[in-house]
Amino acid sequence: MKTLINIKTDKSVKENAQKVAKDLGLPLSSVVNAFLKEFVRSRSITFSAMPKMTPYLERILGKTEKDIKEGKNMTGPFNSAREANRYLSTHSKLYS
Repeated sequence: MKTLINIKTDKSVKENAQKVAKDLGLPLSSVVNAFLKEFVRSRSITFSAMPKMTPYLERILGKTEKDIKEGKNMTGPFNSAREANRYLSTHSKLYS
């Protein structure tokens, strides 16, 4: 059995949400239903001003932080863009 929920939201929030849902090929009602199901399942809600990083990005950043601490895989600093470009052109095999 289906039921109807009426909520109040800013017009721009609704329009932007509809656009994103449409870009994903979904009706906004499917997005709201998925959100409500997750809310019921997890019994939690997250508010964030910052987007969450993907696990892939977290792994890359972790490796980068480790390399920085160990002084590995580091180049530069360069004093100019020309100097950086010269380095890249002479080491292009490393970046292809």
